[in-house]
Amino acid sequence: AEERFAAVSPGIARGLLELRDQVRADTALVDRIRRKYRMKNTMGYSLNAFLDHATPVAILSHLMIGSEGTLGFIAEAVLRTVPDYPLKHTGMLFFPDVPAACSAIVPLRESGARTLELMDRASLAAVVGRPGVPERIPGLPPNAAALLLEYQESSDSDLADRLAGCHDLLPSLSLQSEPIFTRDPARQADLWAVRKGLIPSVGAQRQRGTAMIIEDVVFPREALADGVRELQEMCAAHRYDDAIVFGHARDGNLHFVLNQRFDDPEAVRGFDGFMKKLADLVAVRYGGALKGEHSTGRNMAPFLELEWGPEALAVMRRVKELVDPEGLLNPGVLINDDPQAHITHLKSLEPVEEEVDPCIECGFCERLCPSRDLTRTPRQRIVLRREMTRLRREEPGSDRLRQLEREFQYSGIDTCAADGMCATGCPVGIDTGLLVKLLRDEAHPVWRRGLARSMARHFGVVEKAARGGLRVARLARGILGAGGARGAARLSRALGLDAPLDSPDLPEAASALLPPTRREGARAVYLPSCVSRALAPAGSDRPLTDVVVEVSARAGAPVWIPDGISEHCCGMPFGSKGYRDAAAIAAGRFIEAIWEWTEGARLPVVLDTSPCALTLRHCGPDLEEDLRGRWEQLEMLAGLECAGKLGVPLLENRRRPGA
Repeated sequence: AEERFAAVSPGIARGLLELRDQVRADTALVDRIRRKYRMKNTMGYSLNAFLDHATPVAILSHLMIGSEGTLGFIAEAVLRTVPDYPLKHTGMLFFPDVPAACSAIVPLRESGARTLELMDRASLAAVVGRPGVPERIPGLPPNAAALLLEYQESSDSDLADRLAGCHDLLPSLSLQSEPIFTRDPARQADLWAVRKGLIPSVGAQRQRGTAMIIEDVVFPREALADGVRELQEMCAAHRYDDAIVFGHARDGNLHFVLNQRFDDPEAVRGFDGFMKKLADLVAVRYGGALKGEHSTGRNMAPFLELEWGPEALAVMRRVKELVDPEGLLNPGVLINDDPQAHITHLKSLEPVEEEVDPCIECGFCERLCPSRDLTRTPRQRIVLRREMTRLRREEPGSDRLRQLEREFQYSGIDTCAADGMCATGCPVGIDTGLLVKLLRDEAHPVWRRGLARSMARHFGVVEKAARGGLRVARLARGILGAGGARGAARLSRALGLDAPLDSPDLPEAASALLPPTRREGARAVYLPSCVSRALAPAGSDRPLTDVVVEVSARAGAPVWIPDGISEHCCGMPFGSKGYRDAAAIAAGRFIEAIWEWTEGARLPVVLDTSPCALTLRHCGPDLEEDLRGRWEQLEMLAGLECAGKLGVPLLENRRRPGA
């Protein structure tokens, strides 16, 4: 690699070696680099590469890390990860104030704690009311703070030694109340949820139209208590009343969150003053780092020289010139000549529909979105919605606005599954599908709404028509060939179907006959979804309804399928298309029937698709008052939940893996 690099890019290779020698010859700069990297530091380029490595490839590869795309594009990376120890003991300690919590960091670290996360009182207040939050948090005094700590080891004996040292240490700490310790994985997850839920919780509670600013500074560990105190005082002085301070106290690395308006010139001037004072506090007075994890970015680029000094900045500029002489790669992101770069080209956060307005654009939802590889993710839909709102305010009638509105119909609305999966990954539970359903509802003409209501009241006819339509479409395609397929496609478009009837994956219709079951002795009422009832499985797979009935019987927990199930639907097909009235009618009819089938909620209900279970669990607000009381008493289980609650406990373990 070194030979090829020298042959292909001799200027870069030679320049890096010259810089290496220049840096190593500057004793003061070497001392500064060594001192800066005794703590976490991601501000600027990784100058330690010139001290830790000798060859051009090794130096450049380490300069690339944290360079934010200003030196190139990393197509592949191999990560060396820290061990994930199998045994963990998690705790939360409460202190009267931040200095008391910070004074405990060094002894707890020396006792072997692998994690020490600091949370100030405002941080803790932000998560009050969330599931799993310790009950004592709301009653903490105004200046209180907490440390989340965790001991992790590979053996019980090693963990016991660590815990013994911790408990010997506790009496010497200035604790506000009794600590919480647990080895229960569920309770550990609750404690970690407090820490992980801070940023999205604050973001969701911010005022409409404000942007959430997240920074992560580093103080020397011995100065952490004073640094946090002054940072809190600075936030208060600049009227950031909802700011929170938290972070990786074990490393002296703190995050803080501000909610900032960028559409008010006075607010922008205040933000400018705050950032300049912050840079002086962290980089000059305490000799810390303005970035510990997140890399420099435009917000900190103007303060790069303040932290590193002119000699180090000159080296960084030379690195950029060597690799990207035309300045094409992410210009201004890491090195920026504009001293006001942190308050120019600011992105406004336009208020949009309340269903999605709390979004902080973190992207946690994206991996769960069915359309992420087809058109748009939930985050992208919200960002586009905000941009269209901005354009309607600033550039009404512009070509850009018309283009976005035209393309958003397909990429943003038509292709959204509206299944609520994004809400399960969102830290604050935003369901972008609710927005899409609202937009779809607004677009429906009156006659379609009436047709949907009629279909909801006569769903048995709809289900029969669906099976019949599938049979006719497959028959037409088989007899008429390509012409029949094109005709089927036109028919499907006329009907507004998502899956064209000429699709090569067109499924077969399921049999109208469901497996026989008995009401007597049933442990649950099984309600096959309309999808399971209408569509046959692919290939030689058995129908899902047959499998559920057989497995339940073999587990000793037989289920019963009511005769009138084909007349009902949970309402999701209507709701996902924006027909809210029809969805409410379908759900109401279903809940009324379920009440009778379960003998007044005596038996639980089993649904074989999780979207149906989710829909029925959340349909209460759309029901009439008398039905809502019945709905609240029903127990509705998805397939896996039923297996875990009714099936697995009754099974005898007859065979072990490998036996």
